Amino acid sequence: MNHAIVDLMLPWALAFIMFFLGLNLVPGDFMRVFERPKAIWVGLFGQMVMVPALAFAIVVLFGLPTELALGLMILAACPGGVSSGLITHLARGDTALSIVLTAITSLLAVGSVPLVVDMSMSHFTGASASLDLPLGKLVRGLFLLTTVPVALGMLLRQLRPNLVLRWHCVASRLATGLFALIVAATFVSQHEALSLHIAAIGPAAAALNLAVMAGGCALATLARLEWRDRIAITTECGLQNAALGIFIAASVFAAPGMTIASVIYALLMNVSAVAFVCLMRCR
Repeated sequence: MNHAIVDLMLPWALAFIMFFLGLNLVPGDFMRVFERPKAIWVGLFGQMVMVPALAFAIVVLFGLPTELALGLMILAACPGGVSSGLITHLARGDTALSIVLTAITSLLAVGSVPLVVDMSMSHFTGASASLDLPLGKLVRGLFLLTTVPVALGMLLRQLRPNLVLRWHCVASRLATGLFALIVAATFVSQHEALSLHIAAIGPAAAALNLAVMAGGCALATLARLEWRDRIAITTECGLQNAALGIFIAASVFAAPGMTIASVIYALLMNVSAVAFVCLMRCR
């Protein structure tokens, strides 16, 4: 599949997914999230502290080469992915909590990502990295891909509830189908990188994905959070913003080899996300 087509389709597909999530939310959902700050703090700790710490442990355990190690650390430093909201919804978790966590970690990324990447560079290469993230681009992308579509969906539900009820089933199937299309398009467009590097980075990326999801669930359980909160935090820890990881590796460091970890992780996290949804719905 042509990369240009994928790049063109992806933002629109993600925007519609967030619009669909908005159809399922009311302002009271977000008010309830902020009335339970413990869930937010646990989610932030899991995403911003636990995920990079586990990534570092796995990099050392698997003895990855420097370039792949840095690539995996860049990926682990990134905030939660936009699609985590849909996965949380499909797994019957707290969608509002997932969206709030994605928004907060994305905004904090301008400080947390340079810190983690700089520490990783110092450890693995002995050199420091001056990393300036494009804050305006990050905030604008987050606003257009998440905030605006979710708000429009909530507004439509408020103004035309009967219309939303009539078309909800169709919108649900379309959103799920678009997610499946995104996964398939990612596999097809990155098949060369997958075939060349899956043996080198695949086991470490898979181990990281499983470890952070299990760790997120364990944190939420130890904090005695509600079951729907546990699902949201597990999903948020497991789904990273791989697109940002690819951008940092390719554009900021001009090191295509560092993008491999984000590409492979993006493929594997979508597979585990589908499995997680099936497991939660069966439960």
